[in-house]
Amino acid sequence: MQWERLLNPGRLCRPEFAEAPGRPAYLQDYDRILFSEPFRRLAQKTQVHPLYEHDHVHHRMIHSLETASAGRSLGVLAGQAMLERGLISEAQRDAIAGTIQAACLLHDIGNPPFGHSGEDSIGQWFAQQFQADTGVAGSIPQAQQAEFEAFEGNAQGFRIAARLEMARRAGGMRLSYATLGAFMKYPCTAEARQQAEPGYVGLKKFGVFQSEAVLFAEVAEALGLRAEGVGVGKYWRRHPLAFLVEAADDICYRILDLEDAATVGDLSAQQVITCLEEIAGKPNRADDASMTVAEVVAMRRAGAIHQAIEAAVEAFMANYDAIMAGDFNDGLMEVSSKAEAFAQVKDISNARIFTAQRKTELEIAGRSVIFAVLDHFHGLYGDLRDCGWDSELFLARHGYWAKLVRAVGLDLRDISDAYSAMHALADFVSGMTDRYAVKVRDMVSGRI
Repeated sequence: MQWERLLNPGRLCRPEFAEAPGRPAYLQDYDRILFSEPFRRLAQKTQVHPLYEHDHVHHRMIHSLETASAGRSLGVLAGQAMLERGLISEAQRDAIAGTIQAACLLHDIGNPPFGHSGEDSIGQWFAQQFQADTGVAGSIPQAQQAEFEAFEGNAQGFRIAARLEMARRAGGMRLSYATLGAFMKYPCTAEARQQAEPGYVGLKKFGVFQSEAVLFAEVAEALGLRAEGVGVGKYWRRHPLAFLVEAADDICYRILDLEDAATVGDLSAQQVITCLEEIAGKPNRADDASMTVAEVVAMRRAGAIHQAIEAAVEAFMANYDAIMAGDFNDGLMEVSSKAEAFAQVKDISNARIFTAQRKTELEIAGRSVIFAVLDHFHGLYGDLRDCGWDSELFLARHGYWAKLVRAVGLDLRDISDAYSAMHALADFVSGMTDRYAVKVRDMVSGRI
């Protein structure tokens, strides 16, 4: 893979779009993402702790902004290292940092309410419909069921960027090929993933729904990504910058989850300080006696992020040739000098943070909310199917559904069969904030 193509500033469905002087494509990408409605909704979506009242606990928007900041630093440092080796030009160095920053800002835009438990809940609901063979969901062809049963926020994110936003014009947000490539952590469809030989890091999950497969193929071909397989089994090796985007996400959520755990009481401040010092090392001088415990934690957090970023860049450069060939098959933090410390943090998070009682209770409640909303709106799509997918006829014939469509602003465009209908349902539910999901559940169940 070559940087000339990997940093392609052309836009999805508009490859000839020229960059404006002083406004490179990655800056325009960043602005389009930042001002989009799906990004704004991230302010009310769970990162780890659902429906938490504490103002300093992370939500998806803060996490995305912090990840974009870490990603920019990774890009600056990796870009400078590549420049010093004569691998890229100065302009490419700047494009690498800006592209990673934009891709990091985008990376969680497809996540549903209630965090990863929300993803699981949507997938479980669809799996139940397929097993029972009920309603519109029950008529989804088996080959397409996998992308619903394992509902994937990464694939939903690409769908939002490439199709749903900006009046559903061709290419959606029309982000640059470079940003979309750096964003794509899993460059495959669910069907291609099932057919491929297991083992490649980019096949751990899928990142493209079949409905957007042609759009991602355009991205991959424009960037010159290494292709594998044929036909519906075709997938691509990751864009080299996707590894740095992934590292930025890993660094932020692993380290900031610890800080949140101290804030909400899942871990003591001293436990968190000890974990952070495993990453950053102990300070070379004593803390100021006037510092609060929270300030000490914040200082250790800053040091841990700095050390982790340097370790990720070192790992990227150490594996540069394999990454550029498409042969690198791991995460940067997993092969970095901080791998052991990050593994310890992961173990503590799994044992103490992700299983905390209040979090578990709210995840159970969130699942109930998502199931209730999906159950109710599933009936709406059944009646739409009975009207031959004609939305005007449907709204004229069904007064209650017409009121509900107005009440929630449900988008019925581009629905022509069961597959597109169920994606529209998933678009609607996954786009909800935590509190809006609760509000809609209460509305349709008569609780308000």
